[in-house]
Amino acid sequence: MMKEVILIKDGELALKGLNRSVFEGKMISTIKRRLKKYGEFSVTRSQSTVYIEPQSEDFDFSGALDDVGRIFGIAAFCRAGVCQKDMDEILGIAPGYLKETLCAVKTFKVEAKRADKKFPFTSPQICEELGGKLLEAYPHLTVNVHSPDVVITVEIREKGAYIRGGQIKGAGGLPTGTSGKAAVLISGGIDSPVAAYLMAKRGLTLFAIHFASPPYTSVRAEAKVKTLLSKVARYSGPINLAIVPFTEIQEEIGRRCPEDYFTLVMRRMMMRISSRVAANEGCLGLITGESLGQVASQTIHALGATDSVSDLPVLRPLIGMDKEEIVVISKKIDAFETSILPYEDCCTVFTPRHPHTRPKPGQCEAAEKDLDIEPLIEKAISGIQYSFIE
Repeated sequence: MMKEVILIKDGELALKGLNRSVFEGKMISTIKRRLKKYGEFSVTRSQSTVYIEPQSEDFDFSGALDDVGRIFGIAAFCRAGVCQKDMDEILGIAPGYLKETLCAVKTFKVEAKRADKKFPFTSPQICEELGGKLLEAYPHLTVNVHSPDVVITVEIREKGAYIRGGQIKGAGGLPTGTSGKAAVLISGGIDSPVAAYLMAKRGLTLFAIHFASPPYTSVRAEAKVKTLLSKVARYSGPINLAIVPFTEIQEEIGRRCPEDYFTLVMRRMMMRISSRVAANEGCLGLITGESLGQVASQTIHALGATDSVSDLPVLRPLIGMDKEEIVVISKKIDAFETSILPYEDCCTVFTPRHPHTRPKPGQCEAAEKDLDIEPLIEKAISGIQYSFIE
């Protein structure tokens, strides 16, 4: 019986030079961890290809392929049939193995990659022989070498001949953990889960911080955030979540600060707390979902005022995107329908009627002068509750 494997191309990792093995090692360890629930398998690497070979008959190929498509670092992947390096066997197996792929298209071409130069047929000869066999088996097909519906590939490698149809685009990016660790300030909206996903795609391990203000915010709002993080975790891997009690701080801001500065002061308090919590967790930066000019607190003046109180760099992957672009990614990661559920987060509590959008240096500090900042921060941090999201 013909064996099947999953072939993985690692794309961007090929550009990493002397560090390439480190990046590929991270990606392979992620593959091993994520796919172990689908059955026994081995993972090997040769040149620019990673081979996932099932070691048991009950290996769940469909589940594994679905998960592989969400592993960062993988540029493309496919399911491939493996047979002996024998031309007659290749010609005998390929038409049946490729039936589902070829019945769904009208044009194709064959490419051959002969890594084993001892194989007695040249690459053009392999293409000619297999192309003729497939045309004979599927008369509706025609060859199109310039823009085919599908490219059929035969790779002659040391261990055997690998036959596959078109590749599936992978998640891309860099393997989780290769860029360090950062904390995402997660609300219940559309933007912050997308920001988390995009920074995880660049190799960051995620830690999440959510600010809760009961009774102004509900248990359902917290459950919504956990659901959103679980959507991101399908790509990033497990995420630790810190839920910060924020009610007392918001009430103090409401009592002691000018109304038009409520949002700015609130954001500054969030950044102070987040930078301390994140640093204690070994994070090297903060991630937020702001897009320049989207709301009053996201002007360049306001962002400068909030950044000034953080001890860590603030990463804003959405800063130049419009809402439509953000929504497209939100839907792609299956977070959009959850994000629009009508459960308020603490950012909507005590929203000023006329928020200040262009603070000048010193104005936020003046607005905060009656706040007892340090005790408020310490009390909030001491009340943090932690959750594990996977």
